[in-house]
Amino acid sequence: MFRPKVPTMPTPTGQVSPPAVVEPTAIVPVAQTPPPAPVTPAPVPARPTVQLTPGTALALVGGGTAVVLVVGAVLVSMLLAVAITGASVAVCAVVLRSLLASETKRR
Repeated sequence: MFRPKVPTMPTPTGQVSPPAVVEPTAIVPVAQTPPPAPVTPAPVPARPTVQLTPGTALALVGGGTAVVLVVGAVLVSMLLAVAITGASVAVCAVVLRSLLASETKRR
């Protein structure tokens, strides 16, 4: 399963092609052409500006407020969960300490 598959060579046909012959070519100089004239770029159309209507601005403010309130609620709930967990662990530690202390006093 994990062994590599080695490709096999095809069986030889017995036909051998002759080696390619490279013949030298003469270098012909090319007449130099003048550089092209500078082309002025076409005017770029201006991007349409976004216009905020009072309704759009109100929707953006409302959406932003909703996002802030949701994120704040999530963060506060996480902080509250951590605080409750820490308090319960502290209460458990105090109870266990008192149980162990009373056990040693009885002996």
